[in-house]
This record gives sequence, C-alpha cells and structure tokens, in this order.
Amino acid sequence: MKIRIKGNFVRYRLTKTEVGVLAETGAIVEETCFGTGAGQKLVYALETREDITHLQADFNQQRIIMYLPTGAAKNWPHEDRTGFEHVQMITPEIALHLLLEKDFVCLDETIEDQSDNYPNPHHEQKD
Repeated sequence: MKIRIKGNFVRYRLTKTEVGVLAETGAIVEETCFGTGAGQKLVYALETREDITHLQADFNQQRIIMYLPTGAAKNWPHEDRTGFEHVQMITPEIALHLLLEKDFVCLDETIEDQSDNYPNPHHEQKD
C-alpha cells in the first residue's frame, strides 16, 4: 500500500493482492520506522466498517486509518471501479480530501516493482 499526503489530501494506492486481502480480511496495515524510540514510527492502515457509507479517516497515536464500507471492499476486486473518493469535513472551514485507488503500472520509467499493479488503462495495447 502506498500513501501520499499533501496538505489536507490523503491518498492510498493498493496493488491487486492488497485489494484482495482487504476484501477477504477487512484490513491492511503498513508502517514506516524513523527510529527505535516510542512514537518513532508512522502507521497507516485501511480497514473496513459496516456502519459507514463512504470513506472516512482518523488519526490517533501516529496512526492514520482510512475506513471503507465493508460491502464496497468485498465487491471491489471484481469491479472495474478505479477507486473511492470522499471529502470529510473536519470543521466548517477545514476539509480532508480522501482518495483510495487501485495502483496502476506507471507509464514512465521507474525502478519500483510493479508486477502486482493493475494494467494502466492509458497504456496503448499492442496486438
């Protein structure tokens, strides 16, 4: 799972395997360690919930959790749907933009392993 944060915009991207794991188990968790002391790692997770109808997010104890409705997660591996998007109002003046997407193969050169990414719909197919 990849995470991208810019201001009040949080985006997660999932590989094919991760979309399947989410549908099957209801959760994916990643962490980035910055040191060995308490509070020296950032945890980011994606979990399913029965009691919601759209993406939601929370931040607590160096942990970012994005939530997806359970039904949406279970159906997603079998759909052509690219992802989910929602704007979560924090206060009347502050909005948190959430985006959850399937991770597509990049069109430009990269050293990143993309073997489990979805085929890019913008890539020209050669017969």
